[in-house]
Amino acid sequence: MIQTAKRTTPKMLIISSPSGAGKTTLARRLMASHPEFQISISHTTRAPRKGETHGVEYYFVNGRTFTSMEEMHQFVENADVHTSKYGTAKDELVRIFSADKSVVLDIDWQGTEQILWKYPKAVSVFILPPSLGELARRLRGRKSDDEAEIQVRLDNAKKELEHYDLYEHLIINDDLDAAYADLESIALTGKAVRPAPSLLEVESLLSESA
Repeated sequence: MIQTAKRTTPKMLIISSPSGAGKTTLARRLMASHPEFQISISHTTRAPRKGETHGVEYYFVNGRTFTSMEEMHQFVENADVHTSKYGTAKDELVRIFSADKSVVLDIDWQGTEQILWKYPKAVSVFILPPSLGELARRLRGRKSDDEAEIQVRLDNAKKELEHYDLYEHLIINDDLDAAYADLESIALTGKAVRPAPSLLEVESLLSESA
């Protein structure tokens, strides 16, 4: 009798950070190196940036469609972020899990709170910028938002950082390769390469002004 491979339970990996701290770059690098991980594509009401495609970076929908999905309970998590709405559809998780992949959720702390309540075994990672000044420099350097939107993101950064204790793992993205090595190790083994930042380091970051 031919034995079939034992089906493994897919993982759920949450990656959060203030806008510009590097979570999307790190998540994409993880999936490029480890195809068993697949990103859950969120729905959003924000307009596509230059080079973004519907169904690739996001599912871009209008406010009416998003509200209709909310009312029909089609989201496993959703939140207002900056000036737009974002949400993870239940169908996305079904799509990824049915392919025996591990799901990567690129979401904020509000979505994380909802996911951890429903999926307490999910692994949660928060990416910290080395400083708020560096975060501001990165946001302006990517030239994808106007100054008003950048200010909204910077104002929200501290609010997001205040929820760091919601996460199981903290990574400081002061060096992209080192931060990626930590994320990869957490995803595969449950433990980072470098020691986690201390509470003093995090509180020092929170005390800064951008």
